[in-house]
Amino acid sequence: MLIRFLLFTVCLFPAVGTLAVGLPSAFNGKDFQGWKVPAGNLWWKVDQGVLQARSDPGQKGSVLFTEQKYRDFVMQLEFKLGEGTVDSGIFIRGEHDQIQIGESGSLKRDMTASPYIPGKGYPQEAEGVADLLKPDGWNAMTIVAMGDTYTVWLNGKLVVSYQSDTASQRGPIGIQLHPDRDMGIDFRKIRIAELD
Repeated sequence: MLIRFLLFTVCLFPAVGTLAVGLPSAFNGKDFQGWKVPAGNLWWKVDQGVLQARSDPGQKGSVLFTEQKYRDFVMQLEFKLGEGTVDSGIFIRGEHDQIQIGESGSLKRDMTASPYIPGKGYPQEAEGVADLLKPDGWNAMTIVAMGDTYTVWLNGKLVVSYQSDTASQRGPIGIQLHPDRDMGIDFRKIRIAELD
């Protein structure tokens, strides 16, 4: 019933970007339950309900993946940009297609909420992000992945809908800490529901 309601809401109301009631929590704010912590973890820490990502001295980068694999899903989270040049993102069903958070290393400018596709770069740029993004505060992001289409809301506003010809059908969701950066970023209130 929840899934049908969410699907109905996603299709009819762009304000789905503000919907949080009823979505299962994917991060308990206490530990890494439900997530695959990388071996030799130097990057990820949980503190007072916040998932903190920080570069290691060698700036190797890291990805924190969900243990569960997803097909169609809706994900909501809040993020706060930290120190340094933040280059992060959310991997969609594996380590390929991604929704960017922060500055693009290749473009040297903020591309938050835009899809990044290896081999294509940023085929479609999210709209209105400069006016919506809070550089020093918490930002709410909603990502809906249905088939090959990714739709993203930032702080309650629809900013991009992109159809990918390289979309994976099923896989884990990942939070990226980009290599070769001295940076930090925080996440909280991570919720994910599979749509079937």
